[in-house]
Amino acid sequence: MCVILLAYRTDRRYEIAVAANRDEYHERAAEPLGFWRDAPRVLAGRDLIGGGTWIGVTREGRFAAITNYREPHAPPRTNAPSRGSLTRDFLQGHSDAPGYLDKIAPRAAEFAGFSLIVFDGDSLAFFSNRGSAPATLAPGVYGLSNHLLDTPWPKVMRGRERLAETLANGDDPVPAMFEILADRSFAGYTELPRTGLELEQERLLSPLFITGDHYGTRSSTVMLIGKTEIEAAERTFSCDASPSGRRVFKLDRDAVA
Repeated sequence: MCVILLAYRTDRRYEIAVAANRDEYHERAAEPLGFWRDAPRVLAGRDLIGGGTWIGVTREGRFAAITNYREPHAPPRTNAPSRGSLTRDFLQGHSDAPGYLDKIAPRAAEFAGFSLIVFDGDSLAFFSNRGSAPATLAPGVYGLSNHLLDTPWPKVMRGRERLAETLANGDDPVPAMFEILADRSFAGYTELPRTGLELEQERLLSPLFITGDHYGTRSSTVMLIGKTEIEAAERTFSCDASPSGRRVFKLDRDAVA
């Protein structure tokens, strides 16, 4: 997952409105958005290598999403646990969001770099093992790519602004949120972050929707978590960035036991 745009309690219709793109190597096998056979209350895609997920929600309205932290010169971590297990474990568990992040923080160095957002139905919290301590978030519009929360990369700033405008419009936001995620425009060279990649590589990774022969946007996800209902939609893409599937789920949000 390489960009997450999230509005938290800024619209009376939704607790959370999130638009996210998963960028990954085309060869890495994954299942599309769906209910898990071994955890039927979890609605998420699934990485078939590590067994976790990049984004998901439960029938109770628990939500989790994760991005990798870009470290091009970091030594390989071949034996590190899957970062997708962090989202999976939160979705399948019962810990509150701040408590879960406090629990994983002492062992976070075991993982390659990550940034994680979790929502327990009441509180939204963020933690990166390349940043500071876990933090509970106030209502607002946030953006996350392969760095820390609200790092001012062009696609984060552009996407966050467009999400706020879309929700303020008051209409059904789903089509417009997918339109935001489909933005393939490149940032200007002077706007690019400096993360250790060659300048041309930085530019190729600067759109919200990334295209490439071996790596690119594999899926776009929109989730709207209301007080009583949840809507989750996903669009998947082939190696040539052409559409390959669409899924929509609408469900009543179960009361938290």
